[in-house]
Amino acid sequence: MPSPPERFVPVSLSLADLLGREYALSVCRARSALTGQAVDELCEIAERRVDFFDEAFERRLITLLPKTGTQVAPGLATTPRGASPASFDAATHTSRAPLSGLGWYRLGESGNLYLTSKCEHYHVPLGHAFPGYRLIDLARQLGIPNATHNNTRGYVTRKLEEELVRTANGLAPGDAAGLARVRDADSAYAVNRVLNLETGSLAVEAALKLVLARFHAPESSSRPPVHASRIPVILAVGDNDGGYQANYHGTTLLTQTLRGMWRGIRETCEAAGLYRVVPVRPNRIEDVRAAFETFDRGETKVAAFFHEIVMMNYGAVLLRKDYLQEAYALCREHDCATIDDEIQSCLWHHDLYMFREWGLTPTCVAVGKGFPGGEYAASRLLFSSAWDTLSQFGALVTNGQEELASLAYLVTMAWAEANADVTRAVGDYFEERLRDLAARHEGIVTAVEGRRHLVALHFHTVDDATRFASALSGMGCDVSVHTYKIACPPAALIKIPLIMGRVACDFLLEKMGAALSHVGDAVAPPA
Repeated sequence: MPSPPERFVPVSLSLADLLGREYALSVCRARSALTGQAVDELCEIAERRVDFFDEAFERRLITLLPKTGTQVAPGLATTPRGASPASFDAATHTSRAPLSGLGWYRLGESGNLYLTSKCEHYHVPLGHAFPGYRLIDLARQLGIPNATHNNTRGYVTRKLEEELVRTANGLAPGDAAGLARVRDADSAYAVNRVLNLETGSLAVEAALKLVLARFHAPESSSRPPVHASRIPVILAVGDNDGGYQANYHGTTLLTQTLRGMWRGIRETCEAAGLYRVVPVRPNRIEDVRAAFETFDRGETKVAAFFHEIVMMNYGAVLLRKDYLQEAYALCREHDCATIDDEIQSCLWHHDLYMFREWGLTPTCVAVGKGFPGGEYAASRLLFSSAWDTLSQFGALVTNGQEELASLAYLVTMAWAEANADVTRAVGDYFEERLRDLAARHEGIVTAVEGRRHLVALHFHTVDDATRFASALSGMGCDVSVHTYKIACPPAALIKIPLIMGRVACDFLLEKMGAALSHVGDAVAPPA
């Protein structure tokens, strides 16, 4: 296939460019009134342009590639033990803990340079110290406060809400008329409301609350639920064996029951008629059809279909477009909510949301992780106004409205939108070359799963996957391996940063090829 473009599209913006000059001037006047600093000096800060990802920055990252896996700075001699729970302590590698970071690198306490080829854990898609986030520092200089609350949602947060609705509905930048039309529509088939939260777990749980509110009244003052006499049945995409484990919809109690945790609590709730969880196999539409035939009748009602698109906690299994489109059609026919959990895939897609490429119209979309670029913990639930039933206290969090977190979203989105064509081309290039690499090692690799920047190599055995990850780690490249789920195929997960171009992709692919050869040597029969 043709190589992707050699350069990313330059983006250079000031706070005034990004947020609007009228707002910027008002901020400067307000800051002057508080501090006595001259308005002109403050306006200079507001108008100061920042290069988001300039050529010199990328060139420095490319220059460091040959040093990946080597010691480039003195290591840390002593380090605190901390006081983590035992399971966290056992998984901690202090030698890899960050002393510093730049772009797609983390410099660990060992002094070694590591390639963040899984973007830490999806949440730094633009790498460490992305230059565009300097706008956050300038916003602090202007005194734009971070802390607000639901009753005082700030300008930046409200602007972000509009941008999320705009982009989720495929509207062009500046399409005020289109935005007004979508935002004011009373439709179950357009996401036009935004709930500001702090983590992905809270975003998905908020979606679950919206679903359950149609069956159980959240408060004594709530409207009577439309299905008060029926038992809600939650369909959740599970594993290939029909079990629960494959999905990951967060760490709150109820969403963990969707993945098979807290079995006793789930079964007690089911016995009491509070709700029921039914797993459906990935890409097996017959399971979804059977669930509707069985549970959308009598005292039970299929309430929601929860899914990811790339199941990164199940070997990056990709849910096919035709599977999801038919599942959505069934949900629409049966007045059932569709919950698209894109906490792990949002922003990694050139349209910012993967559901758009799949031609879906979800009831709710959970986003976060990648959008604030690791600068803040900040998630959002985008949902249809037809499901706007919770009171303010139904799903709020104190820190969900942070202004600088919203600014981080806007910075990330500005660069990602400008570079959509480039990142799509890079993702296609990386995936195709990875598939070529896997084909050359078909005796070890059984499949390549995922899409573009979010992919996984599947292996015949867990030992092979572990050897591969260990070899790659020894070369300074991060990879995750699924070894803790019995039903999960042995898989090594890769999530390359969006700022990686062809040169960096080729470097990583070369290292992966060497790691696969190492595995092949280990499993080859003796001559």
